[in-house]
Amino acid sequence: MSKSNKLQVEAIKNGTVIDHIPANAGFKILKLFALDSTEHRVTIGLNLPSSAQNTKDIIKIENVFVTKKQADQIALYAPQATVNTIIDYEVTDKYALKLPEEIFGMFKCANTNCITNYEPTTTTHFKVLPTKQGKVQLKCHYCEKVFNQEIMKEV
Repeated sequence: MSKSNKLQVEAIKNGTVIDHIPANAGFKILKLFALDSTEHRVTIGLNLPSSAQNTKDIIKIENVFVTKKQADQIALYAPQATVNTIIDYEVTDKYALKLPEEIFGMFKCANTNCITNYEPTTTTHFKVLPTKQGKVQLKCHYCEKVFNQEIMKEV
């Protein structure tokens, strides 16, 4: 039996492709960049077959180019993802993701007594603390409490 190499998701001419996203993390990345409310064409594939991950998500955004700083934010949800810049149907740049040292305005502090939950003008600010188990912890700049990323709510 021959293996079929049929494209699961249509190619884009110019823009960004975020590939090798763990299954079920695609929606979080869409929300991170507010791609659920953009006027640009966005193609998302969920639970696609992957030889390396069994299943994966993929996001293609036409005419939008993700910066290195933005790409590193994706590492919070998908550390093994690849972010490719596409120009004239060709990959012209590929970002290797690394966790950012700090993040601003992405998550709400889980400490209900933190000032960021009471002062609407205060932007949340967290230091990113990778663990030996490959997980991520976030330390609030204001109350200095440390939380597992999984319990944090997106802003």
